[in-house]
Amino acid sequence: MSDPLALVPLPRSVVWSEGAWETSDPWDGLSVGLNEDLPPTEYALSISPTGAALTAGSEAALADGRNTFAQIVTGTDGSIPCVTISDSPRYAWRGMHVDVARHFVPLDQLELLVDAMALHRLNVLHLHLTDDQGWRLEIKGYPRLTEVGAWREQTLVGHMSEDEQSWTFDGTPHGGSYTQEEMAGLVEYARRRGVMIVPEIDLPGHMQAAIAAYPSLGNFPEQQLGVREVWGISDHVLGVTDEVFDFLRDVLTQVADLFPAPYVHIGGDECPRAEWERSSVARARMNEWGLTRVSEIQGRFTQFAADVLAEKGKQVIAWDEVLESHVPDDIVVMNWRHGNGLKESASRGFRTVIANNEHTYFDHYQADPSQEPLAIGGHTTVEDVYTATFSPKKLGTDEERLLIGLQGQLWTEYMPTPEHLQYMAFPRMCALAERAWGSPAQSWEEFEERLRAHLPRLDAFGIRYRPLD
Repeated sequence: MSDPLALVPLPRSVVWSEGAWETSDPWDGLSVGLNEDLPPTEYALSISPTGAALTAGSEAALADGRNTFAQIVTGTDGSIPCVTISDSPRYAWRGMHVDVARHFVPLDQLELLVDAMALHRLNVLHLHLTDDQGWRLEIKGYPRLTEVGAWREQTLVGHMSEDEQSWTFDGTPHGGSYTQEEMAGLVEYARRRGVMIVPEIDLPGHMQAAIAAYPSLGNFPEQQLGVREVWGISDHVLGVTDEVFDFLRDVLTQVADLFPAPYVHIGGDECPRAEWERSSVARARMNEWGLTRVSEIQGRFTQFAADVLAEKGKQVIAWDEVLESHVPDDIVVMNWRHGNGLKESASRGFRTVIANNEHTYFDHYQADPSQEPLAIGGHTTVEDVYTATFSPKKLGTDEERLLIGLQGQLWTEYMPTPEHLQYMAFPRMCALAERAWGSPAQSWEEFEERLRAHLPRLDAFGIRYRPLD
């Protein structure tokens, strides 16, 4: 029998039977319950001519089952084929990362993204809340973080070339921020749809917006910076005074209280050492800490953040650069720089999320750059995501077990509007969801056919996706 439902991701087992369920209110006709005989990650959904029943081994699996049911009923007009589905995911962490720091994303657009994630059984929204170009989250006691740090006076137009003389700017202030109350509302909105929000406060680099708000957080407090208006990596990183560590304790404690997720992401990527090398305060601190290399300062930040978050019952996640200095044993590593990094991270015993830039960075072009909206570079198609080999180096069984998930990345330097963000996310996110779920393997042609039949569901949600070629 052909697939009249075209589900994405494809469930592990789909068995069709004769007949259809005629209903104008499918949710009213769905019975739901937990079943302790099922494994915690598994759900079972059956649709007969008289109604639908969903059982699952846990609340999380129940959410997955509801999201599959939502997909089924989104694609029908009152007549639903009879089917029995048994299903469970390969990975616990099935994520999308959204950078709201480079370009602010309004709450209603984040809610729409949560809806679309849930539809595809993606269960982690990783929010990149702070960077050089904007600080987006209210922190009590530090009003200037959002009064000053959430706004840049203008933004670079086009790509950032080596020649500063050629740079042009739009002359338009850009910014925005979320109150803690608004963010708590988004967290609850996502929770009800089976999506956990994991916040990221990037440290000790990517901190220029915070230092612009509070110069004493930098290495040279007499210098008044603005919020960064260009992309790339800023040399302005956190200083090493007690005031800085008090600030971090306040921020991380409030973030830990606001987000119920067991994880907090602390960034840790792209942290230049130039200011620490020039700072007499940093030199004195190194002596006090018994450090011999400037590079070890970052390890102190990582350990401090881990200790503060452990007091709140949270675990730290960080980008893979943190492996270059001392890291706590229970840190979760997000591997972005190269697929080979999975081998290093897993062989050292760290739980790891696959987030490599070759296949999961959705800020890349999707076709000929001359025919596409401006992007950072690269070239990653839907087919590339669907057919990717995420780890070039062979992993042993124990190392494979340490891969806890897969995540797509939406870095928004070149995504100034929600429409542009959706165009870059979809339908590549559909292919990523299929890989993260661990659906039965199909050829690209089979997946593409199913994806084409699935796209009207994105239309129904109002998602402005890139059409398939």
